[in-house]
Amino acid sequence: MPHTPTEITADLIRDLLLDQHPDLADLPLHLGARGWDNQMWRLGDDLAVRLPWATDSASALLRKEHAWLPALPQPLPLRIPVPQRLGEPSERFPHPWLITTWVPGAPADRAPVTRAATAARSLAAFLTTLHQPAPADAPTGRDARGGPLAHHADQFTKGLAAATDMGLIPNPGAVRAVWDDAVTAPPWSGPALWIHGDLHPANVLTADGTLCGVIDFGELCAGDPACDLAAPWNLLPDGAADLFHQAYEPAADPATLRRARGWALIRALGGILIGEAGRHNRPGGKATWGPPAHAALRRLVATAP
Repeated sequence: MPHTPTEITADLIRDLLLDQHPDLADLPLHLGARGWDNQMWRLGDDLAVRLPWATDSASALLRKEHAWLPALPQPLPLRIPVPQRLGEPSERFPHPWLITTWVPGAPADRAPVTRAATAARSLAAFLTTLHQPAPADAPTGRDARGGPLAHHADQFTKGLAAATDMGLIPNPGAVRAVWDDAVTAPPWSGPALWIHGDLHPANVLTADGTLCGVIDFGELCAGDPACDLAAPWNLLPDGAADLFHQAYEPAADPATLRRARGWALIRALGGILIGEAGRHNRPGGKATWGPPAHAALRRLVATAP
């Protein structure tokens, strides 16, 4: 994760605002979160500033959000960050940066869903609304997100091997069985639909035990909805996936559900490895990612054919 050589501080952001958006420069400012690609700072009561800090691709992802979030189907049933202004690279900070609306709530990796039925219906309503045909010039998925699951076979194999070697996978054969079923499912034959592309617990917000918002649309793209339909296993408590599938429209066909389990496996294995790195204070680790990822893997293994 190559970090920007410029340290991001409140003083830096204040200077950027004074230079490009001086009408906002006097609003209260404090750090909200350090994400995988960006830092997010809360600006006043209703706004957020997002700045690239940890990956080479972060700048392009922010520009994509600014360009394409307004094109999504509206209104979405859960709150999302709405781009307000774009900050351009400068001598002071050589990357674009984004001002969006602030979405209140706590990340689901820190505040898990407890109201399963309500959350399942909310997630189903959100994805039912989002999963509409995208325009022909919509962005394609980075790293083949939303594309054929087989493109991620190497990622799955390496992730399973690494987690197994660490003693983190009780039954790797059962995990492999779920993957083999998923990767051999018929491919998506419908139109390319809008998908979020990165629905893991840190990108979904909760309040009062249920979902209240979805953030970080840097992976937004057009493709196979199975990529997003992994979310019930990754986000919801035991037994809630069936409630989600009953509410999602149109009902996903069996092949799409099989592919969705494969996407959920990839996300769960990644979360397990990132969580383990966090437990040992390794770079890029996030300890809170481990528990929901382990729970997701347990649920997925229970679906093994």
